[in-house]
Order: sequence, then structure tokens, then C-alpha cells
Amino acid sequence: MRWWDIEPVMVLERELFPEDAWSRGMFWSELAHSRGPLATRHFVVALAQDEVVGYAGLAAAGGLGDVQTIAVAREYWGSGLGAALLSDLLRAATAFECGEVLLEVRVDNTRAQKLYERFGFEPIGFRRGYYQPGNVDALVMRLADPASSVQVQGTDTHG
Repeated sequence: MRWWDIEPVMVLERELFPEDAWSRGMFWSELAHSRGPLATRHFVVALAQDEVVGYAGLAAAGGLGDVQTIAVAREYWGSGLGAALLSDLLRAATAFECGEVLLEVRVDNTRAQKLYERFGFEPIGFRRGYYQPGNVDALVMRLADPASSVQVQGTDTHG
């Protein structure tokens, strides 16, 4: 993801997460940590006909990766794009030498939970009221070995 992707990402972010969308500033902050030898973030967008149709981000520190966000335009649900984005994040986690990856997912988002389970993520707990302002709980999931779970997918993504 580059700075010029933020505006189209924001359109998708507001459409998919109307109650708890990230702010423009949050994306700028993540991108500030995604370049150079001290980078701790990896953010990527997926394109279809030069239009942003998905994006994902990972934070890494101290051997631990954290999936920050994954989003796919509704018209691409079921296309494998979410799996491709997650594969990209897991490759980045491996490059960051993360021994494990964590994520939070809304308890009512069973579609995403099934995707994460296919990659080997296991539930390890809950964060009560994590998603605000809706006060929706998050399921915390963990993948012990991201290097062994990377699935090779053919996609048009760029960092």
C-alpha cells in the first residue's frame, strides 16, 4: 500500500466497517512504519482493473505478528481474494521472523473466522466490547507457525 491508495481504501473501509472504520490518520500512521530497514508493518492492496478491491495489514514486533486488518469488496467475497491477502500477510510475517501471528475478529463474522481456521488459526480467547461503538466482542485467534501455513495464490497485490 502506498499513500495514494489511502483514499480508495477509505471508501472501502467505510462501506465495509461503517461503525468501527479506521480513520485516514490510522492508515497514514501504519504506512509510516512500513518502509525502510526498521519497518514493522506490511500493508498491501489488491487491484482489479486498477481499482482497489481489497487490502490487508500486518504489524510485527519481537517475533509476534498481528493481523491489523483484512478487507475485501463485497463483490469479491468468495473469490479467494481474502485468502490471497492473508497469504501475503503470512509471507510478510515469515519475512519479519514472526514465530506466531495473532488476530482479532468480530464474533459475528463467521465468514472471516472460517477463512482463518482454514489457515490454521485457533481461537484462544475473547476481548469483550473490543469493537466500538457497537460494543461487539472480538474472538482472538492464534497461528503458531505462519511459515507452514502460507498458501501460494495468484493475485495482483502491491505493498
